[in-house]
Amino acid sequence: MIVTKSRETVEQIFRDIFGCDPLLVRSPGRVNMIGEHTDYNLGFVLPAAIEKAIYFAVSPRTDDTCRIVSVDMNDTIDVTIRQLHKSPKGWPNYLLGVIDQLSCAGYSFPGFNCVFGGDIPIGAGLSSSAAVEAGLAFSLNHLFSLGISHIELVKIAQKAENEFVGVKCGIMDQYVNIFGARDRLLKIDCRSLEYEYIPFAFDNVSIVLLDTCVSHSLASSEYNQRRKECAEGVSILRSEYGAIHSLRDATLDTVREMRTRMGDVIFRRCKFVVEENDRVARGCAALQEGDLRTFGQLMYQAHEGLRSEYDVSCRELDYLVALSGSHSDIYGARMMGGGFGGCTINLMDTGAVERFGATAMEAFTSTFGHEMKMYVTTISAGTHVLTNDEHAAI
Repeated sequence: MIVTKSRETVEQIFRDIFGCDPLLVRSPGRVNMIGEHTDYNLGFVLPAAIEKAIYFAVSPRTDDTCRIVSVDMNDTIDVTIRQLHKSPKGWPNYLLGVIDQLSCAGYSFPGFNCVFGGDIPIGAGLSSSAAVEAGLAFSLNHLFSLGISHIELVKIAQKAENEFVGVKCGIMDQYVNIFGARDRLLKIDCRSLEYEYIPFAFDNVSIVLLDTCVSHSLASSEYNQRRKECAEGVSILRSEYGAIHSLRDATLDTVREMRTRMGDVIFRRCKFVVEENDRVARGCAALQEGDLRTFGQLMYQAHEGLRSEYDVSCRELDYLVALSGSHSDIYGARMMGGGFGGCTINLMDTGAVERFGATAMEAFTSTFGHEMKMYVTTISAGTHVLTNDEHAAI
């Protein structure tokens, strides 16, 4: 376990404000190796939890007030469980949505004190939102012994974002947050919600994230638009093939047969999703054989589809992927997340990280006039209560 100063800071701020010992929970960010925009189409994804995380310090109260302190935003809110309203501040809604979903599901609990913060870069496509949602749901479940299963925590966290925040995200981010495991990727079947661990413990291979520092200002609205476009494609396919209920059920041949009726945009969206599901299957097979070169080529193919068929990339992301492709020490790269900014994910030889990072930073700044950021990350465990051994590591 990598214990960062963020965890220590969260705990100390909690003690300073509330004067008692908190329950401490670590909730990780995530990377998605391959399988983008397939989750809400009931397909397959291949994410992993990472060591960058949000830390929660929580304790129960005797009234129905929830006092929540955001270390990263340097802000505090007070709400009552039975009078929840969307906050114009934005950040509280990811937590209020969790409280709302727990209440709607019939779980009864008193108010609580909470301090949270961490080192997941906001807006980089590492799913800080799911870390907040699933982390709070996990914390309250443990704090109040609510007896909620892990899969139900995932669903509650997802519904918090869908219904309270208003982003119609799929289930991947919350799922890997709860079920992630060290040195393993998580192949998730987003229809059945079954999962399979895929080993990913390669010597001298690093996961490097290049953050364009470009805003996700279009991400939420365009994300919801992509969902509508895919649903329209499914409706057209089902009119001809009654057994098709999602793009998971479609084949490339059936999509091509309906191309004229779909029109160019809907066709390209559906084609990408069907091919991306196939890339996940082929990628898992390659990793099982230890074949990073083949896996890396699938990453490049995924990026090209996201750029030209799903239309969610941007100049900065395309530039960094092209730059990665010119280095033999890099196995593969692609944009990651909802799109329109954020990070590229790169698999590369560890010995090349520092040299490539310096080259990329200089070239990016020269081209776009602002700096990018680089994060080197590793695969970690999912959300869990911090143990005494982890406390002592500080």
